[in-house]
Amino acid sequence: MNIPSSKHPRVVIIGGGFAGLALAKKLKGKKFQVVLLDKHNYHTFQPLLYQVATGGLEAGSIAYPIRKVIQEYEDFYFRLTSVKEIDAENQKIISEIGDLHYDYLVIATGSKTNYFGNKDIERYSMSMKTIPQSLNIRSLILENFEQAVLTKDEAERNALMNFVLVGAGPTGVELAGALAEMKKAILQKDYPDLDITKMQINLIQGDDKVLNAMTEKSSKAAEQFLLKLGVKIWKNVRVTNYDGRTITTSGDLTFEAATVIWTAGVQGAKVAGLKADALVERVERIRVNEFNQVKGYGNIFAIGDIASMETPKYPHGHPMMAQPAIQQGKLLGENLVRLKNNKTMKPFDYHDKGSMATIGRNLAVVDLPHYHFNGIFAWFVWMFVHLFSLIGFKNRAVVFLNWVYNYVRFDREGRLIIRPYKKKSFTTFTSDEI
Repeated sequence: MNIPSSKHPRVVIIGGGFAGLALAKKLKGKKFQVVLLDKHNYHTFQPLLYQVATGGLEAGSIAYPIRKVIQEYEDFYFRLTSVKEIDAENQKIISEIGDLHYDYLVIATGSKTNYFGNKDIERYSMSMKTIPQSLNIRSLILENFEQAVLTKDEAERNALMNFVLVGAGPTGVELAGALAEMKKAILQKDYPDLDITKMQINLIQGDDKVLNAMTEKSSKAAEQFLLKLGVKIWKNVRVTNYDGRTITTSGDLTFEAATVIWTAGVQGAKVAGLKADALVERVERIRVNEFNQVKGYGNIFAIGDIASMETPKYPHGHPMMAQPAIQQGKLLGENLVRLKNNKTMKPFDYHDKGSMATIGRNLAVVDLPHYHFNGIFAWFVWMFVHLFSLIGFKNRAVVFLNWVYNYVRFDREGRLIIRPYKKKSFTTFTSDEI
């Protein structure tokens, strides 16, 4: 990897997400050599991926170069690579570009989409965890309408204009609301020769309420907002299969849809090499203690979505969201300094600052520790929090100007098929691929 030797202990961080960057910033000037590894050279602000997918923002406005974050940090290095395996016995990681020894290893690989073992759904549906995936969704949405204009087959046209979102967490709810606003104010102008009223947005939820991690008040408000926007909500329905055209469910419901976006679950993006008892198999997260140390290891840590710190309040680990990741990253930075100086580490105590979701124009729900509100004020709070959570002044300015323009003109300028997406169909696979 061409990393020079150093008189300071080497900390290797795998992943440049919220947790990894929070830790890297905390280690600035703390007499460590820090090596940050990621398969992308940028940090993604994932809460706004849905706006990239629906043309509200361009990808560059929610991404920030990792090298720019650490360019003034002394003894800091970034390498663009994927880690294949951890060799804990020899204290090294094995990557696509070579091996690297570590004194302390921090796994901050985040999460990936969980398809619960269903290979057909994984093959034919769309997920939205990265910028390339969001751009694929944007292209597919627009390509569907371009194709719908051309076809004379009514059933085919209806399938192309039917969008099914599986999972009514924040991602599913926000994406459904954005699609509904496109239907209401944009698509009918772009495609005057289509009957846009036939466009369907179906939101399928396996539980009995949307936003099931939020309060009952916020859940009900979000559901009412979605229904008002014309989204069809199907609760207590579980998707069992999707073959690229037909969705089957646990009940009698079936849907004919060319586009299925899967937001029904996430799991840890694990790295090979750790002992089996350090992993939570069901969700592929890594078991850690109150100091984020991986079970069975003294100098390997895990933070963020990949870490499962089981406590009485969070028996299945902390929520897989940005705030726990950022807080764990910051505390681990302090604890690594303490560990180096032979001092007692501080246990992690998650401070829940609340949760929120936006459904559409002037529509959002916010749960704070002692307050719960919805509507236009919640929408402004959501915008303020997300705007100032972005990295970089330029990104904040670009996003703010885009939001102002979109609000005034009720338009989305990013309706561009920059990279055409070839959707997989059931008949495009050979027997060997299946």
